[in-house]
Amino acid sequence: MTETIEEIKIDERIKELDNEPPMFKVIMINDNQTPMEWVTSILVNIFKHSEETARQMTIAIHTDGSAVVGIYTYEIAEQKSVEATTLSRDQGFPLQLRLDKE
Repeated sequence: MTETIEEIKIDERIKELDNEPPMFKVIMINDNQTPMEWVTSILVNIFKHSEETARQMTIAIHTDGSAVVGIYTYEIAEQKSVEATTLSRDQGFPLQLRLDKE
């Protein structure tokens, strides 16, 4: 004789996973020694902004004291910040960048 189970309850709780990595804002800080032309070139060459956008951002950094120049995953934000800082130091400029979690 075979017994059958009339009612089977399965309590599956599927935990919703957030597969999106956290994003970080790269913030460029104004200083009185780094030339605006250099800041613009960093924005174009490293952060891939157009010339016009880079010029507008440079003015915003100068007048407001800082500006968000890009939003990336942590690894990319860090890499771009290190690259910009290293190139600036090689030229003798004290350009500073900060990462803030979005």
